Amino acid sequence: MLLLKWNKMPIIDTKKLICIVCPVGCKLTVEKVGDEYIIKGNACKRGVDYAVEELTHPTRMLTSTVKLTGSRHVRLPVHTSAPIPKHLIFEAMKTINTFMAKAPVTIGEALIKDILNTGVDICSSRTIE
Repeated sequence: MLLLKWNKMPIIDTKKLICIVCPVGCKLTVEKVGDEYIIKGNACKRGVDYAVEELTHPTRMLTSTVKLTGSRHVRLPVHTSAPIPKHLIFEAMKTINTFMAKAPVTIGEALIKDILNTGVDICSSRTIE
């Protein structure tokens, strides 16, 4: 543990991230000092929010395909209605891989509701007649 001069709290952890909020891709350096985060390298406030979110509660949008019956297509593209916690992605994929949709399906239709009790739905990304 490194103690800083001028009575500052010790730096507990330092991480380097690349912000993915916009196309700029700022190279962020995040230092955790006590219960606070010091973010450097961001060009806008969204970089600060992204860094704190990524370190405290990382989430991701999930896109995939599900099996489809009743159509000439055999797979249907799907996506989550909102980001889900990153640690649940593999478990969500197990559920998605066992699901079978039946045509017709409309774009945005919730196929799997409240996946893994996250409050997030798995929705169709395409309309299939």
